[in-house]
Amino acid sequence: MTTPHRRPGHLLETAGDEIDALLGPADRALAEGYPGDRPGRQPVHTAYVPADRYQPGLPARWGSQALDALAEWAPDPAGFAAAMALPPGLAAGVLLLVRAKLAAEPVEDLRLDFEDGYGDRGDETEDADAMLAAGALAVAVAAGSAPPFTGLRCKSLEPATRRRAIRTLDIFLAGLLTGGPLPPGFTVTLPKVTSAEQVGAMAHLCRWLEEEHGLARRRLTFEIQVETPQLILGADGTAVVARCVHAADGRLTGLHYGTYDYSASLGIAAAYQSMEHPAADHARAVMQVAAAGTGVRLSDGSSSILPDGSREDVTAAWRLHSLLVRRSLERGFYQGWDLHPAQLASRYAATYAFFREGLAVTCARLSSYLGSARPGLLEEPATARALAGYLARGLDCGAISPSEVAGLTGLDRSGLDALA
Repeated sequence: MTTPHRRPGHLLETAGDEIDALLGPADRALAEGYPGDRPGRQPVHTAYVPADRYQPGLPARWGSQALDALAEWAPDPAGFAAAMALPPGLAAGVLLLVRAKLAAEPVEDLRLDFEDGYGDRGDETEDADAMLAAGALAVAVAAGSAPPFTGLRCKSLEPATRRRAIRTLDIFLAGLLTGGPLPPGFTVTLPKVTSAEQVGAMAHLCRWLEEEHGLARRRLTFEIQVETPQLILGADGTAVVARCVHAADGRLTGLHYGTYDYSASLGIAAAYQSMEHPAADHARAVMQVAAAGTGVRLSDGSSSILPDGSREDVTAAWRLHSLLVRRSLERGFYQGWDLHPAQLASRYAATYAFFREGLAVTCARLSSYLGSARPGLLEEPATARALAGYLARGLDCGAISPSEVAGLTGLDRSGLDALA
């Protein structure tokens, strides 16, 4: 019951400013630490190659090898559907899209590796390889043949490899910048992170590298690999990866799960190390919560079962990889690692099928939200954002076309982005 001498709503005049002052620091921390999704395209994969094996034409060769594998082992829709574990009704359309993708842009994100895939070859050799690989990448960028996203994986900032990592980054950037400006989409991968302090140190190193090489402030970004148990659960019982996200001074772009290093560090037998293992699901769930709303993107790991050998070997590896990619997509991990040219075929097969399979229903639900009619269904604004984001990702990777989305929803890309 309202007190007679007070009018309803009067409390706002006296308490509003005080509540604003009390919550001001929390409001600022939320806005700064959780700005929302990172704008722009996210690649569907990262292809890792030893740095000394990189040449400017490598992405095109990978695409050609993947096309050759399809022509040999899955040349028609029926064989393609069986090899990639796809619904038969989708196979013909997806096969055409995959072939076109492999011919036009087979690799979306390329990482030149100076870590596990490269090894310890001594300072003199790594110095030379860093300069040569950087020069080759600069040539590809200048020629317009480099993938839209590129970078390198240095060694870790653990004591044994810390100075080598710094030296390789310095030499690589010097060589790359000799051939032209830093390409858009360039990032550094930092492996085997064990503490938020390493992430903070990497942010400092990026600033020093910018000053040394005349780059604009905050031009360098990096992603970290989540492949140590110390990052998932610290000695104090906290999720250290969450602290890592906020220790990078805004430079962290992604968390990449490391399937085999993480599994091995938990003592899981080699035969059972997999992206499907419950330990992997737990680690990724922690990563997902830590990154939510921060603008830091997620990437799943890799499958070491490669599509190579006999027909049975190749198609079995494709089927497994396709199912794993689909599993990741369903769980909100829209990127993963690819280690072999023929894995590009199963990567795009699973990804395109995922977006095409849901196209009609997603567009219908979004149209309903926008008021074009679908009785009996009430979508939440958060669900509408997810529907629009799904379609935007499908457009980015080439699984669906702008004309299809416009025909089913009436929205162009800018309208989708505004919703998402």
